[in-house]
Amino acid sequence: MQHGAGRDGRNRWRAGALLLAALVSMPLMTEIAGAAETLAQPGRGDRLVGANFATRAEIIARNGIAATSQPLATQAAISILQQGGSAVDAAIAANATLGLVEPTGSGMGGDLFALVWDPKTRKVVGLNASGRAPLGQTLEQLRRRLGDRDAIPSHGSLSVTVPGAVDGWFSLHQRFGKLPMDRILAPAIAYARDGFPLSPYVAYAWNRNMTRILAMDVIEEKENARKTYLIDGKAPAAGQVFRNPDLARTYELLAKGGRDAFYTGPVAGTIDAYMKRIGGPLRAEDFAAHSSTWVEPISTNYRGYDVWQIPPNGQGLATLQMLNLLEGFDLKAMGHNSADMIHVMAEAKKLAFADRARWYADPAFVKVPLERLVSKDYAAERRPLIRMDRAAADPAPGTMPESKDTIFLATADKDGMMVALIQSNYRGMGSGLVPDGLGFMLQDRGEQFALNPAHPNAYAPGKRPFHTIIPGFVTRNGEPWLAFGVMGGAMQPQGQVQVLVNMIDFGMGVQEAGDAARWQHDGSAEPTGEPGKGVGELYLEQGIDPAVLAELKRRGHAVMYKPGTHYGSYEGIQRDAATGVYRGATEMRVDGHAAGF
Repeated sequence: MQHGAGRDGRNRWRAGALLLAALVSMPLMTEIAGAAETLAQPGRGDRLVGANFATRAEIIARNGIAATSQPLATQAAISILQQGGSAVDAAIAANATLGLVEPTGSGMGGDLFALVWDPKTRKVVGLNASGRAPLGQTLEQLRRRLGDRDAIPSHGSLSVTVPGAVDGWFSLHQRFGKLPMDRILAPAIAYARDGFPLSPYVAYAWNRNMTRILAMDVIEEKENARKTYLIDGKAPAAGQVFRNPDLARTYELLAKGGRDAFYTGPVAGTIDAYMKRIGGPLRAEDFAAHSSTWVEPISTNYRGYDVWQIPPNGQGLATLQMLNLLEGFDLKAMGHNSADMIHVMAEAKKLAFADRARWYADPAFVKVPLERLVSKDYAAERRPLIRMDRAAADPAPGTMPESKDTIFLATADKDGMMVALIQSNYRGMGSGLVPDGLGFMLQDRGEQFALNPAHPNAYAPGKRPFHTIIPGFVTRNGEPWLAFGVMGGAMQPQGQVQVLVNMIDFGMGVQEAGDAARWQHDGSAEPTGEPGKGVGELYLEQGIDPAVLAELKRRGHAVMYKPGTHYGSYEGIQRDAATGVYRGATEMRVDGHAAGF
C-alpha cells in the first residue's frame, strides 16, 4: 500500500523542511513536479517562491484509491475497497469516519452532494442530498423570531435545516453499494467507541470552533456540545485520544435500522424532543418528509475537457461560468500566477458571483435560468466587461428572460467507478446544537437563506437554502478523467477553476496542481441579499511573486498577502484512460492523506 500524508503548511518547521528538501534534492523535486528550467527559490513565510512544486509524489494505484482530508478516513475507505466494496461504499465509510475524526468540517448533522462515474452506464450521475427548511415555520414567523436582526444568525436553532447527509449515504448505497452498511460503518463505530488521536490541523480547528461556539449568546443550549467535544473542559490537542460513545451508538442504530432509524425512528424523535425543549422550529415531520434527489449534472466543455457540476441550489454553476469566461483568454501565454492571469481570473469570478448572488436558488421553488447562465453565448456577452487595465467594482448580474468549512473526498475502485463527494455542517462544526445523546452537531446551513421575499433564495418552508459545497468531476472524450474538490465556502468555485487551469492550461499533475500557490477574491454580493463591497479584497498566498502583487494593486485591486486557511483544501483522483491507473493527491495545507493499493 502506498501513502501520502500532509499537514498545515503554515507551520514554520514545515517551511524549513520544504526549503531543505528543495536545496538537497532539487533534481528529484524537478522530476516529480515537472518543474520548468528555473528551480524553486527560497521564499518568504510559509512556502517557496518560484517554479511550481509538489510537496510529495502522486499516489499511483490500480485496484483502488482514496483521497480525503484526514488519514484515518482514507484508511477506512481503503479497508472497504480491499474487502470488495465499491467506490461508493468506500466514500460512505470515509465520510462516516470524518464525521468523528474531523467534526470541524463534517458530520451526520449536515448535507451532502456527490458526483459518481457509473462504469455500467458510462455516465456521470449526481445526487443532491441537502436538507430543507422546517415545514412549520413561515418567512413571517421567522422574521418575528429574528426581532431586529436583518439576517439569520450563524448559530442556534434558527439556522438549522434538516440534515441530508445520512439519506445521501443510503441513496448512494442503494444504487451503487456492494457491502452491507454495518460493515461500511464498522471503522467509524470502532474509532468512536475505542478512541483515536487527533491530527494537527483538526485539533487547531476544533479549539477555534469550540471557543467561538461557547462564546455565542444566540445558541440556546451549549452543555451537550461541551460534554461531547471537550475533555476536562478543554478542546482535545493534537495526539490526544478522543472518544465519542454517543456517536458510536448512533452509527450502530443506522447499521441496524437503516435510514429510517434516522428519519422516522429514534434519531428524528430525539431531535424533535430536543428542539421542542430549546424552542427550535425543526420537527420530526420535517425528517419524515425528507428525501434526496438524483439530478442531471450540468456541464461545460473547457478546452476539450467536459467539467461536471451539481445544478443549483449549489454554486457549482459558478465554476462553469468562470471557465466559459476564461476560455476566451490565453492563460498559458500570460504565465502561471502572473498579474494578467490572476487579474483575468479574479474578474471572471466577480462576474460569475454577481449571477450567483442574483439567480442561484432551489429550482423546486424558482426557475433558475440554467441554460443561459451556462451557455457559451452568454459568456461571450459578459467577457468584454473584463478590462485588463482595471479591477471592476460590484459588476451587475446578467439579464435573464423573465420568469417567476467542509470535507471533500474522492474514491475509485477496480471496476472504474469514481466518486466525488462533499459534505459539510456549513460553518465549521455547525450550529452549536448537539441533540441529547446523539454525538453529533446539527448544521447551520439555514443562515444562507435571504430574508427578502422577492429574492429567489428567500426563506420558505420546505425549501433548500443556497449551498456552497460542490463536488467536481471531469471527463475527456467520454472517459472519466478527474474526481476532485476544493473545500472552503466561496473559495470552492475559485479553487476548482485554479486547479483545472493548472492541469489543463499549464500541464501540471494532480498533486502539483493542488500544491501550487492560490489566490482568493472576497467581497462579491451574496445570495443572502448582502451587497457587494466594491472591488472587494484579493488575497494572495505566499509563493506568488511580490511584483505580481504590486501590478495588481496598480490596476485597482485591494490586494494583499494573507497566510492561513483562506485558500481551501483540495483532494483529487485522476484516471489514465489507456491503462486504468489512478493517481491520487491531497495538498500540504491541512491533514490530507491519499492511499491506494
